[in-house]
Amino acid sequence: MVTFTLSLIALILGYLLYGRFVEKTFGPDNRVTPAIAKADGVDFMVLPSWKIFMIQFLNIAGTGPIFGAIMGAKFGPSAYLWIVLGCIFAGATHDYLAGMISLRHSGIGQPELVGRYLGQTTKKIMLVFTVFMLIMVGAVFVYSPAIILGDICGEDIRWIYFWCALIFVYYLIASILPISKIIGKIYPVFAVSMIFMAAAMMVILFVKWPSLPELTDGLTPMNGTPIFPALFITIACGAISGFHATQSPLMARCMKSEHLGRPIFYGSMITEGIVALIWATISMYFFYGGSGEAILGHAPEATMSAPKVVTVVSEGWLGLFGGLLVMLGVVAAPITTGDTSLRSARLILAEFFHLEQKTVRSRLYICIPLFAATFGLLFFNISNADGFNIIWGYFGWGNQTLSVFTLWAITVYLARNRKPYIITLLPALFMTAVCTMFILVSPNTLGAPMAVGYTVSALFAFALLIWFMLKVRKMHDVPQE
Repeated sequence: MVTFTLSLIALILGYLLYGRFVEKTFGPDNRVTPAIAKADGVDFMVLPSWKIFMIQFLNIAGTGPIFGAIMGAKFGPSAYLWIVLGCIFAGATHDYLAGMISLRHSGIGQPELVGRYLGQTTKKIMLVFTVFMLIMVGAVFVYSPAIILGDICGEDIRWIYFWCALIFVYYLIASILPISKIIGKIYPVFAVSMIFMAAAMMVILFVKWPSLPELTDGLTPMNGTPIFPALFITIACGAISGFHATQSPLMARCMKSEHLGRPIFYGSMITEGIVALIWATISMYFFYGGSGEAILGHAPEATMSAPKVVTVVSEGWLGLFGGLLVMLGVVAAPITTGDTSLRSARLILAEFFHLEQKTVRSRLYICIPLFAATFGLLFFNISNADGFNIIWGYFGWGNQTLSVFTLWAITVYLARNRKPYIITLLPALFMTAVCTMFILVSPNTLGAPMAVGYTVSALFAFALLIWFMLKVRKMHDVPQE
């Protein structure tokens, strides 16, 4: 618990100190924001800052910082280091700058941001890559809550189909209606419930003060899995997640001032890191500290699923009320992540094809084919027994790859504007190596030997560093923005 306590303090100090440094590096000012300049009553409108924070937090969090942290607990104390350092120096910095660059450029989406700084060819690649990833999120987050709700109603498969259909209809409505109608009303409620649940768990941890593995015990993973690159793919949403760059523009279109960026973008990511930190500690306590055996009456299986761990721990620690909160979080969080994913996809496509989105008809032009593709992936998810794991595996790698492109785009932006680009260059190089290594050595992809993975990933990251430094030399004649 000493490592947990120090990590918690470090995240808070990270927001107060490094977050302020990143804010100063960007330099927010008093210019008119897109929410005012492009107000359309649908996607561009001013919302209260507290509500924007809650929506942003729920958009980027979902169940990611819970499930990822639980699965990452097998890496032991090294999970603490990655959550803290990754969140402060990579994830929160990535989210803040992606959101602020979008805010400064009329609320542009992630592919447009990448294209502006990495070229039009990269923009087109990112358009396809990003939209497909958002469709994957939508499909996965229809099916997973539908299974939970279906199990509650009975074992008849038709209940799962019923909930899939109902959630799918909700997605369509939420993607079309103005952001203030559904998202602006119910998201803050769900966000509060998730924060309350995490806070309650943290209080119990401090009361119990269990004996857990500490950083002083070493960084050896508890199951022998190599830390690099698996840890950095497994724990994504609690440290750095490329998916966040698709969500930040949604809130950039609702902010009345650039000075709100640090609490909204940087602050929501730090909050997510705290949630991940809490659940990583709970998981270590559950699997290795005796909590699981005390609740279950026997040692928990190492293969127990993350949703099952959440349910067992919450009901065991918080009783019936805790179980209800878990149900609200585990069901509502993926649903809310899914609908904003498809909303982001609609706006990204509209931006690329220059289609106005003020009328319902124009929104339907994009939503109909978009939802048809999502339905096709959902059908695969349901019909294939291993469909969920297949889709989620591709999403995990794609998510972190998306962060690589965003980090490089932000780094070019900072260099072009004569700002200290080192703050995103180092995370960009590191995540480039992580994603390259993963695609090389993962048994589900190329399955290359670890030595080959280390060598190739290091060389590729170094080659990109050389490319970037050559590019910087040509930026002196480019006017600042």
